[in-house]
Amino acid sequence: MVTIIIILVSAIVSILCFTGRLDINSLLFNAYQVWHRRQWYRMLSYGAVHAGWGHLIFNMLTLFFFGPVVEQYFSAAFGASPGPLLFAVLYVSAIAVSTVGDMFKYRDDVTYSAVGASGAVSAILFASILFEPKMGIFIFMIPIPVPGYIFAPLYLLYCWYMAKRNMDNIGHTAHFWGAVYGLLFPLACKPDIFNHFLSQLGL
Repeated sequence: MVTIIIILVSAIVSILCFTGRLDINSLLFNAYQVWHRRQWYRMLSYGAVHAGWGHLIFNMLTLFFFGPVVEQYFSAAFGASPGPLLFAVLYVSAIAVSTVGDMFKYRDDVTYSAVGASGAVSAILFASILFEPKMGIFIFMIPIPVPGYIFAPLYLLYCWYMAKRNMDNIGHTAHFWGAVYGLLFPLACKPDIFNHFLSQLGL
């Protein structure tokens, strides 16, 4: 249920920006504005805005498939009411946490901006891998699913490498830290989840 609410809010805000009914410039993450003008709200608002239809659809489809997995496990681990609430906290806090690295890196660069929920979606994806490490994940151009426990380190290495190269317009740093946060948040809330992770792998 929380997943659907997040998808609806993200879609509505993004579409309003696409059609000019909302000013995307007032919502996007700009490290200079956050650091020097204390516009801290941008560390959250940018997560509801997307660069285009493809960006929005890809993020929301990923959230649609993996969000309910995490919601279900959170409800089982923490209770029917606290579980969905913690899921919402994970998603929203991941939006902010995933962009901290870029805030410090680009705090004096007035031209650097970012939009999209990719960091938070990465957090949800990796939380789902923590709960179901053998779950199959499809990667572009690969016709068979890759187990989560194999996908996870490959994804982190790719994000780290691409962030270092800094050759495209994709927020690889946000993807990396969002993914890491998605592993750490559930473990911080309930360390026993790690035993569940190991048991799923037969260890």
